[in-house]
Amino acid sequence: MNEDQIITYLKENNIKKIKFAFADIDGILRGKVIHHKKFIDGLQNGYGFCDVVFGWDSSDACYDNVQLTGWHTGYPDKPCRIDLSSFRTVPWQENIPFFLGDFSKADGNDLPACSRSLLKRIAKQCEAMGYHPEFAQEFEWFNFRETPQSLKEKSFTKLESLTPGMFGYSILRTSEYDDFYKDLFNLLYQFNIPLEGLHTETGPGVYEAAILHDHVLQAADKAVLFKTAVKEIAYKHGIMASFMAKWNENLPGCSGHVHQSLWNKERDTNLFYNAEDKHQMSDLHKHYLAGQLHCLPHILPMYAPTINSYKRLVEGAWAPTTITWGDDNRTTALRVLHPSEGYTRLETRIPGSDTNPYLAMAAALASGLYGIKNKLPLTIKPTIGNGYQDKANGSLSSNLYDATTMMKSSSIATELFGEAFVDHFTQTRLWECRQYAKSVTDWELKRYFEII
Repeated sequence: MNEDQIITYLKENNIKKIKFAFADIDGILRGKVIHHKKFIDGLQNGYGFCDVVFGWDSSDACYDNVQLTGWHTGYPDKPCRIDLSSFRTVPWQENIPFFLGDFSKADGNDLPACSRSLLKRIAKQCEAMGYHPEFAQEFEWFNFRETPQSLKEKSFTKLESLTPGMFGYSILRTSEYDDFYKDLFNLLYQFNIPLEGLHTETGPGVYEAAILHDHVLQAADKAVLFKTAVKEIAYKHGIMASFMAKWNENLPGCSGHVHQSLWNKERDTNLFYNAEDKHQMSDLHKHYLAGQLHCLPHILPMYAPTINSYKRLVEGAWAPTTITWGDDNRTTALRVLHPSEGYTRLETRIPGSDTNPYLAMAAALASGLYGIKNKLPLTIKPTIGNGYQDKANGSLSSNLYDATTMMKSSSIATELFGEAFVDHFTQTRLWECRQYAKSVTDWELKRYFEII
């Protein structure tokens, strides 16, 4: 709906309040409920929002190492602008109208920390090159019979999983909480997040969902909303959903794989497909894949943004550790799929479910376009068999600090995303490393308390 249609909709349905939100640098939705008059008044110039939301971390602790905002700027308001095309209603909250926003200005000068604005710029570059970017993200997450209060009281220990045992693709396990399972599929569909599939994964209380593909910006919108929506729907059933990349060392981690392909502007031809090629890959697809392989070490924190992300990226745990690609190979960083012309695509397997979808998709698309622009040849051969053992082209950084240090000094990262974004983002990741470094963990207490 356009602006006039939305205003008419609000008046005809006597709607008095509207909800809107945007993603911060970690992909966490921050937002407000506002009066319908304030909503209408702000459609042109936006809604003032304290820019501390880009000046603090996921626990609302203020960064001391970023230039964008801070005590030195006084934490002023910045205008958040609503994207009317993101309109939907929230079926589990009395169908309140909901919109996504970002900090993109009309003149194109965006707030460097705004991840949705960054993806919009990359998408425009793609479209200017004559391509339509089609993307989707899939997520795994664990469900627990807990509440925020019980987690606090138990100090996040001895958590009760929704169901016991390792039951991947189980029809039986989902029937135990059938109302929750059905609500996920049905309410997400009503919220304009249609799922391609929903099932259990291997692990106690773990689910996996694949979201139907869409234009890259809409795909990222749906992915961001999906995580919060799942948590809110779970609350209704006395359940807590966690998208932490690796919550237990003895269980598989949670992935957030990104699927992608480029199409012509008419969207009737998959430009990644070539029936004559051994892997059904076009030259464009090969350049795109080569770009991702080349750029991967320089932008890894956009795929693996937390300390915990790297606990998932270990050998034999269904997550990649090497700079590799393969034909339908789940042990490599990049997986080429070509079941048919319409579904030929590239799967970037590094991201976990803890990613900010805007950043993960921006990283994938920008690095793929880098390969196309520079006509990079696909010189790395596909891995046959175990990708964990194929270290000929290098391995992924094993921790956030090393990955961030490389990105911070990378001219490739700056070329792809701009100096202002790279500086802000990497400083936030270094802050995360500092917070972890000063923390005394349960592991340390158990190991050293008595014997040292």
